[in-house]
Amino acid sequence: MASSTEKVFYAWVASVAAFASPVSTSIYYPALTVLAKALNTSLQNINLSITTYMIFQALAPTFVGGISDRYGRRPAYFLCFVIYIAANTGLALQSSYVALLILRMIQSSGSSGTISLSNGVVSDVSTRSERGKYIGIAALGSNLGPTLGPLIGGLLVHFQGWRAIFWFLDIYAVVIILTIALFIPETCRNIVGNGGVPPQRWNVPLISFLRRGKKEVPIVTKTLSNKRRPSLIESLHIARSREAFCLILYSGLQSAGYFILLAGLPSQLETTFHYNSIQVGLCYIPMGAGILIARQIVGRLIDFNFRRHAKKLGVQIVKNRQTSTENFPVERARLEVGLPLAYLGCVSVVPYGWVMRMQHPPLPLALFLLFCNALSMSGSMQCLQVLLVDCHPESPSSTSAAANLIRCLLSAGGVALVEPLLNGIGRGWTGMLISAVYAVGSLLWWAVWVWGAKWRGEKERKLREKISVDGSEVEVGNVEPK
Repeated sequence: MASSTEKVFYAWVASVAAFASPVSTSIYYPALTVLAKALNTSLQNINLSITTYMIFQALAPTFVGGISDRYGRRPAYFLCFVIYIAANTGLALQSSYVALLILRMIQSSGSSGTISLSNGVVSDVSTRSERGKYIGIAALGSNLGPTLGPLIGGLLVHFQGWRAIFWFLDIYAVVIILTIALFIPETCRNIVGNGGVPPQRWNVPLISFLRRGKKEVPIVTKTLSNKRRPSLIESLHIARSREAFCLILYSGLQSAGYFILLAGLPSQLETTFHYNSIQVGLCYIPMGAGILIARQIVGRLIDFNFRRHAKKLGVQIVKNRQTSTENFPVERARLEVGLPLAYLGCVSVVPYGWVMRMQHPPLPLALFLLFCNALSMSGSMQCLQVLLVDCHPESPSSTSAAANLIRCLLSAGGVALVEPLLNGIGRGWTGMLISAVYAVGSLLWWAVWVWGAKWRGEKERKLREKISVDGSEVEVGNVEPK
């Protein structure tokens, strides 16, 4: 089992790696009008490249998560970043709209799996009583991407031109892949168990290989041979389960509403305040602040609430050991933190819509409301990720991929609806509609609060029956991992 310092390091590297997917979407926003002119096409066509990016962002992790849970985190990381680097290089060199559209799809296929991989890494090395803290660190990159991306993109477009965006992403990806190759060990429990089983020789970080010497690195052709391996489309099976579907669907509705706010902001800032790309990017900073605060506080609240329930039930928490969830209200422990944050989003999105409907909106108030929305979105998403891994500990990357599948598809739909909604019913009523969807959708999380433990018990019983039939090992919520 890794030390606390190593866990924090792995979580931070995972966080920076997960930055690839969302930043590749949002860094693109300040360049939309510039690209339309450079490629001699319409802004509507350029917006289509955002929608197709999100569709592939939804689909690719379905397979990456399965590869990661079955063959290991490191091979999946290398596969993702090699594809990502190739796509960014092509995007920096291309000069046609068709090439842009195709390469953006490939770029998305490479970057989108990094979020599920990062959640897999921190789930491997953390226990349930500390999972909120480490998933909070790992998810920081994926949450900051939509906020920092426009700022970075605005600076690059303003001073270096739109091609600099993709060269920047190339440099970033090379640094990450070298860091993983040098320092990050294989953590997947299906490969190394609790860290006591050595991985294959080719799957060892270079620094460890050099320290131990080539001859001392064990050659393992088969590890944990009797352990059940998740399938390559495990995320689809997870998404079909009742508890996961309810959690993920509401998360997707939240994400769709959030992206409607994000995608509609740049055009209004440009037309109302006549801001340039740098000034537009700076207006995303309050959202970044909301995300940072959520990641610092909410993870600790999640862990505190878990320990509070454990103490109340007389359940002993042992350091570096998983706490059994048999007869433990893990759904309630997580959602007691997540639901209030979700309702913060319901409340704050309404005044934001009406404020931005004004002819001269008070920008400080609008940015504060965006801060509240980001805080709500980031915090409730963190609770979702922790609870999903609690319910599916055997497939953390596939679990994250399942959430990503629904979330990105609904977000793509949200982006496609931005112009029809804003031009049709206006910003004020759009905010009201988003709030209503949030409020009604929250019933899905209440369903998990009430019936989640029963559904989880049925799933674990079926897994045990499978174990008794085929003799395989699998980690379930009520069984300590071997």
